[in-house]
Amino acid sequence: MREPRWFKWTRRIGLTLLAVFTLVPVYVMITSALKPLGDVQAAFRWIPSRITFQPFIDMWSTIPLATYFVNSLIVSTSATVFSVIIALFAAYALSRYNFPGRNLFKITVLSTQMFPGILFLLPLFLIFVNLGNATGIPLYGSRLGLIITYLTFTLPFSIWMLVGYLDSIPRDLDEAAKVDGNGAVGALLRVVVPAAMPGIIAVAVYSFMTAWGEVLFASVMTNDSTRTLAVGLQGYATQNQVYWNQVMAASLVVSIPVVVGFLLLRRYLVAGLTAGAVK
Repeated sequence: MREPRWFKWTRRIGLTLLAVFTLVPVYVMITSALKPLGDVQAAFRWIPSRITFQPFIDMWSTIPLATYFVNSLIVSTSATVFSVIIALFAAYALSRYNFPGRNLFKITVLSTQMFPGILFLLPLFLIFVNLGNATGIPLYGSRLGLIITYLTFTLPFSIWMLVGYLDSIPRDLDEAAKVDGNGAVGALLRVVVPAAMPGIIAVAVYSFMTAWGEVLFASVMTNDSTRTLAVGLQGYATQNQVYWNQVMAASLVVSIPVVVGFLLLRRYLVAGLTAGAVK
């Protein structure tokens, strides 16, 4: 069926407006990062009168950006790995086995997404402090504590997404693997995981992006040595000055891992999200 002309033009106009709405802030960010601080604070100009790369150099010494970058990379990567592994085994059990409380568990996992994160902030803070005092394991103000914190809200959605994807994989593959002498874990690792790779990658991208840009918990659960990028960028605002050009330059640099990862894995991400949504 041929599209009506009015629908085609409406779609083009809508996509154009959406592209402008998306790209204009990016353009402003890039041009501001290439301006001297005085030009950024002056009246806005669409075309910079002077271009300098000094903000990209100064941003590393104004605040310990490299330390924050390493902290974010370690925390986000660790949270992603643990989230994928735990969610995979949990989703496989929910998808392939019937056991008492199965439906209740699925509903409980999904219902946790209805609560705002601020409700969990104080309980987690008290738990980490008390556990640290009782066991001597420093959870509050540590990378480990932040990783555990991120798992509390990435795992439920990851499990729900993977259950939907694993349900779309025929169980005959599991049976064929078991006939070849594999157990349940062997069937999962050798047959189901390769078939579910788009869904797994979608979960990994979601977990990494969530941990990479999270601000609320990172602002409370970290200290000067474990601070992440999302919180550390506030250091460019001092009592006397706000280094807007360095803020923009740092924002561009810290966005590179997420953007590159998304572009490389977008094909798997779309496939995984589509399968989960269809379920």
